[in-house]
Amino acid sequence: MAALAMTSCSDKKVQNEEENFQFLTEQFADLKIMRYLVPDFDSLSLRQKELVYYLSEAAKCGRDITYDQNCKYNLLVRHTCEQVAEFYSGDRESADFEAFLVYLKRVWFSNGIHHHYSNDKFYPEMAQPAFRAMLEDAKHNGAQYAMHEGEKESEFYDRITRIIFDSTIAPKKVCSDVSVDLVVNSAGNFYDGVTQEEAERFYADMREGKDTVHPIAYGLNSQLAKVNGRVVERTYKLDGMYAPAIERIVYWLNKAAGVAENEAQRKHILTLIDYYTTGDLKTWDDYNILWAQDVKSHVDYVNGFIEDYDDPMGMKATWEGLVNFKNIQASHRTDIISQNAQWFEDNSPVDPRFKKPQVKGISAKVITVAMLGGACSPSTPIGINLPNSNWIRKEYGSKSVTIDNITYAYAQAALKGGVSEEFYFSKAEVERNEKYGMIADALHTDMHECVGHASGQLLPDVSENALSNYNSTIEEARADLFALYYMLDPKMVELGLLPSLDAGKAGYYQYMTNGIITQLTRIKPGDNIEEAHMRNRALIARWCFAHGEQDNVMELVKKNGKTYLKINDYDKLRTLIGELLAEVQRVKSTGDYKGAQTLVETYGVKVNPALHKEVLDRYAKLNIAPYGGFINPEYELIEKDGKLVDIKVKYPNNFYMQMMNYSKNYSLLPIQ
Repeated sequence: MAALAMTSCSDKKVQNEEENFQFLTEQFADLKIMRYLVPDFDSLSLRQKELVYYLSEAAKCGRDITYDQNCKYNLLVRHTCEQVAEFYSGDRESADFEAFLVYLKRVWFSNGIHHHYSNDKFYPEMAQPAFRAMLEDAKHNGAQYAMHEGEKESEFYDRITRIIFDSTIAPKKVCSDVSVDLVVNSAGNFYDGVTQEEAERFYADMREGKDTVHPIAYGLNSQLAKVNGRVVERTYKLDGMYAPAIERIVYWLNKAAGVAENEAQRKHILTLIDYYTTGDLKTWDDYNILWAQDVKSHVDYVNGFIEDYDDPMGMKATWEGLVNFKNIQASHRTDIISQNAQWFEDNSPVDPRFKKPQVKGISAKVITVAMLGGACSPSTPIGINLPNSNWIRKEYGSKSVTIDNITYAYAQAALKGGVSEEFYFSKAEVERNEKYGMIADALHTDMHECVGHASGQLLPDVSENALSNYNSTIEEARADLFALYYMLDPKMVELGLLPSLDAGKAGYYQYMTNGIITQLTRIKPGDNIEEAHMRNRALIARWCFAHGEQDNVMELVKKNGKTYLKINDYDKLRTLIGELLAEVQRVKSTGDYKGAQTLVETYGVKVNPALHKEVLDRYAKLNIAPYGGFINPEYELIEKDGKLVDIKVKYPNNFYMQMMNYSKNYSLLPIQ
């Protein structure tokens, strides 16, 4: 599971070497584009650099898959808009063309026509006739559109204009309104012509009578479709759905296997290739076991259909790729957490039935990302815990990582943003955040990934998909609560993970203020909270607020006409966090769908409209984009006498040029 948060970088050498490095490159809509450094890349051996290069190419080759999974119209819209951007000969400084470019950049950022966080469809801020005129102009100047056979130009213009501008076409990528059919009302391309009831019945029948101790993640790597009245799976594999892109991914993985650092790494790369070849989910489990047990390789990667956040049913996974290597110096903190994982498990406030009697194989490290791809790009998590399979984590362990150079880029781009000054109750909270905020945030992410996701166990015969559409929110809440519970434990100071408990208080204040107030900046007026991580944070903060109200643990106070959160009793707040952790783990361990529904719908969904308006007005004055994404570095092969002698890293700073280049070189799927 991936954590969405921010921490800080530990490698200050790069800051000294690149003191003029520009992290923030541009800002548009509600988005900011940044660059990230790849510190210590030059210290890798040539073989390791070559491995990074091959894995990076594999990470870029799955780009089209992610677009198509997000919505069946995405590749068509992207290609059409790129053709206009390249061939339009009109006034390229006009307000309409600027609005068009912003729309295209938003499509690139979100891997499609829906906002990457809210899941709402977004639209060009221009009139339809102006857009159509651009289509026609570009066509006359050489644009090649993906028209249907026999389709007239005017018919194509009508079709693409409707897809982009019509609010009734694919309005929501992921529907979370349980009062309607979640599958039918989601624009994601995981289902084709089937209903929620048909999908549930199909996979219930598939799971019936199967191994519940080592369950297969049925549906993870397929589209469920109705063909000639019959529900069937279209599996993502070498001779199946997405074959052209998977073929190139496999090509580069084979190259990577040839320069693997050791036999263990070579073996899991080859097993991943076998999985892509056959689509066999048992092979996917075999791969994850081998990958999780490889803790010695310096270079590592994530590649495949991983997270199920984009499936309203919580089963099907979006493709993603990420390449990294270990930051040895910064991994000291995660080493301590891993070494004490059993202590954290034993001392949590969870019912003993739901605890792991023996925590196995937790591998945690701080990493330097070298390439982002698929669902990890341009917007990326800053922490990852994999595999997602509960039984594999229980029996074989997991890998947890904090992405150091990404969090450092976030921190550098956000310097002097003014958020804490605007939304924190008093100067004391602001100063404590300035002193300890990055430390607390880093530790929270490490604890979330290293031991939060790796904690607890399901009771026998409880399905991994028992919580269905609420699973992602509950799982993220469980990991966050586990981390928060220990943030005010003296053990953290004893272990040297925090300088003092004041740092834990900084983490509590930051988290609760975000859950109740500041994350509202990411929601449009009138909308509910939809995204799983946001629902998780709202659930935790609001549950604690409501259950601590009688003791005045927290309160919302007005000062100079503005609303602030005030925490009056941090110790009682920690007790509440422990109580909620025990309940959330119970819900998870027992597969209590109704319990999950009650928690999420009561505390994690609705928005106070008056507070929301106030927060949006205050935030707008700061002129800060709430979401960020990244331009990837590029790797240049250096040859001498026809032989590879080195690989150099370069840092492009033009988002438009990189995206156009990616579409030119990595468009591997046909446009429907």
